Amino acid sequence: MRYFEDFTVGETIVHGSRTVTAEDIVAFAAEFDPQPFHLDASAPEAVAVGGLIASGWHVAAVFMRLMCDSMLLDSSSFGSPGIDTLKWVKPVRPGATLSGRSTVTAARVSRSRPDRGIVSFRHALTDGDGAVVMWFTNPILFGRRA
Repeated sequence: MRYFEDFTVGETIVHGSRTVTAEDIVAFAAEFDPQPFHLDASAPEAVAVGGLIASGWHVAAVFMRLMCDSMLLDSSSFGSPGIDTLKWVKPVRPGATLSGRSTVTAARVSRSRPDRGIVSFRHALTDGDGAVVMWFTNPILFGRRA
């Protein structure tokens, strides 16, 4: 179990990787973001962007799963009050293997709820070439040790 006190400013946490298939892209898009360039590689809109690309929200969801599996599900997390900045930098195409990491940028005890702390992160998702495809910053609340 990881608590607030277990995070150190400057620490980078590696979250693992996941390969995104064309079927994954289309299935996510069909339910949540049915724009043509997410659904059909031959659609004129997809041709204009070089083929099928994953929804940015799909990419964010992949990151969330990686972070849950590697860190959050075995922590004292109370969730997050939101995202400060989110940037989709490069399109994600079928067959891309995405890898996640989070760097601790700040940590402080909550003034209003001293039983927990706020850890701020800069998260990044990279493709198989190491290029950043998405990054975002946000605080996450973690319980403190009793």
